[in-house]
Amino acid sequence: MLNDNLHLIVMIAAVGLVALVLSYVITTKEQNDKAKDTRLKWLKEQTSHTLNALILLKQADCKSEITEKLHQHGMSLVEEITLLAPDSELMQEANQLKERADRAMPDMNTFHSDRAIKKAQIYINFAEKLVIQMAKGGKITSQLAGNYQQELYWLSTSIVADAHMSQGKTAKEAGDLPKALSHLKHAKAVLIGAMVNQQKKKVKLDIVQAMLDEIQPKRPKSVGTLADSLDDFLKKS
Repeated sequence: MLNDNLHLIVMIAAVGLVALVLSYVITTKEQNDKAKDTRLKWLKEQTSHTLNALILLKQADCKSEITEKLHQHGMSLVEEITLLAPDSELMQEANQLKERADRAMPDMNTFHSDRAIKKAQIYINFAEKLVIQMAKGGKITSQLAGNYQQELYWLSTSIVADAHMSQGKTAKEAGDLPKALSHLKHAKAVLIGAMVNQQKKKVKLDIVQAMLDEIQPKRPKSVGTLADSLDDFLKKS
């Protein structure tokens, strides 16, 4: 009788232990699956933003050292997707975007519409934040991140100014001088307001000023002062 009770207790304990182990395994799997899903959602978002930013920066002819850093970061994201979900739809999307990024070439004609300019500013802003994260993560130095930020800021400014210069040129060729002046003056204002050294923006400022002078030549300055003119008048009297 005692042995029967002991066997029963052992069986109950064994069943309880198995139940606990199964519960732990199921709970752990559910937590892991949830963590994996959360990570994959984050990877999808970050991969899309990073590779789209890389495509845009290449089209804008951004400095190669900056695009290389974004490329390295983007590839690390794609590699993690490969490990977590190698046969997923996300993996296919990431590979397609990677191929587009690899093929991207400089093409300033991309940035002529207001929508394209807005898109460029969004992705350049993302790239600026990304280089700050890279610096915090020890992937690049703080000084290098600062230099990259300055370059990206100037790139964003240049895209806006160049777009207005192009639209101004098109309007001038179409004979719409008021519209051309409006675009060129906007381009000049953007360049003047840019927080970079004067030498960096001089070339573009000279170009836009020359375009403005073609449409609206500067008035010749009056010779001498009023007093000089009065003296000449009195001498001739």
